[in-house]
Amino acid sequence: MIIKVRVIPNSKRNDVVSRIGSILRVKIAAPAVEGQANEELCEYLSDFFDVGRSNVLLRKGERGREKTIEINGRTEEELEEVLGTIP
Repeated sequence: MIIKVRVIPNSKRNDVVSRIGSILRVKIAAPAVEGQANEELCEYLSDFFDVGRSNVLLRKGERGREKTIEINGRTEEELEEVLGTIP
């Protein structure tokens, strides 16, 4: 499954803030320096979607706040169910 994510770095804690249309807004505690926020984002999303870290891939947006993430390891329906829990 491919999802679009808007990252808010330097937050107090990691958290999924909201879902606006097809874009997921995620707060990440790590700073946007040398890929730290990207790595923490992938780790956080792997925990959030309950998949292994190797199943979360950053496809686009390495340097920007808008990112395209590919999530594998669960069925599309299971991932949609998890996304449905986001306000």
